[in-house]
Amino acid sequence: MPTAWQPSDLPPTRELETRAVLKKLPAAHRALAELKGLVAAIPNESILLDTLPLQEAKDSSAIENIITTHDELFNAELQLGDSQAAKEVQRYASALRLGTALVKQYGFLSVNHVAQIQEELKRDRGGYRKLPGTALKNQRGEVVYTPPQDPAVILDLMDNLAQYLNDDALHDVDPLVKMAVLHFQFESIHPFYDGNGRTGRILNILYLVLKGLLDIPVLYLSRFITQHKADYYHHLQAVRDTGEWEPWLLYLLTGVEQTARESIALITALRGLMQEMKQRLRPYKFYSQDLLNNLFRHPYTRIEFVQQELHVSRPTAAGYLNQLAADGVLVKQKHANSNYYVNQPLFDLLARLG
Repeated sequence: MPTAWQPSDLPPTRELETRAVLKKLPAAHRALAELKGLVAAIPNESILLDTLPLQEAKDSSAIENIITTHDELFNAELQLGDSQAAKEVQRYASALRLGTALVKQYGFLSVNHVAQIQEELKRDRGGYRKLPGTALKNQRGEVVYTPPQDPAVILDLMDNLAQYLNDDALHDVDPLVKMAVLHFQFESIHPFYDGNGRTGRILNILYLVLKGLLDIPVLYLSRFITQHKADYYHHLQAVRDTGEWEPWLLYLLTGVEQTARESIALITALRGLMQEMKQRLRPYKFYSQDLLNNLFRHPYTRIEFVQQELHVSRPTAAGYLNQLAADGVLVKQKHANSNYYVNQPLFDLLARLG
């Protein structure tokens, strides 16, 4: 039988910062602080913003059984492939970038901002749910929870969620605890017809940026959720069924710490690859930091990208890439009537992660 529980206004009335939660928080904060410091040491953060959100997008989409390969994903970036799953992942990355821009511009996230993020994700203007009939089901097709159906209730709950998200005076708890509460509440309101899970996971990262725990969205929490998907749904539902928050909070804090450590390892490895590529490029007369950045911003690059980003002519850009391919620095691939050039070490690093 589905639970009769329904979300109420935040903050929760239960004590959330139990002894176990308080013991778990420092390790998660240390890992986040280390990740933030490492990102600050990258000379051009746009490399991380262009390359790494695709990892989060890929993993978050996989939770919804939208599965794509890195090859399909990077081909979609070049507009060479027609994989629908890859296009969905691209839209997730675009929605994450939009959300980051909104946070940076306004310093808060409104109900309208959340709707804009979901619209970018789904590329439709359906907006918040107005029609009844939405229910959450388990893998056996059984209804386990029916979220609010009344459009007025949904909007009231979202207004309260936005107020809770932006006003720290409403609840004096650690921001990571608050992030877990926000995620639970958003998924329980289930305000959209589609894309709630992915929008909710985008909001997790944006909240960390909003609170200054990260400068840019480079925490790939979706990887942890993908690896522990059954636990994710179990702990979410258990809060509704039992009112016990601690297992859910501990689950998400573990995820923050673990994925921060994984992100640290990834960015450290990426920095190492950039140093190696820099040494390989330096003997070339056409070497520049902009060229290096291009090859790490686009694991699959093409003549047009180099032409635009280095402000050179098409023949010059083609000459650079073809010379690097001839010397084995890049791998040249042909698709129909055009070529693209693969930064193989970077591709291998990202592909190793899943």
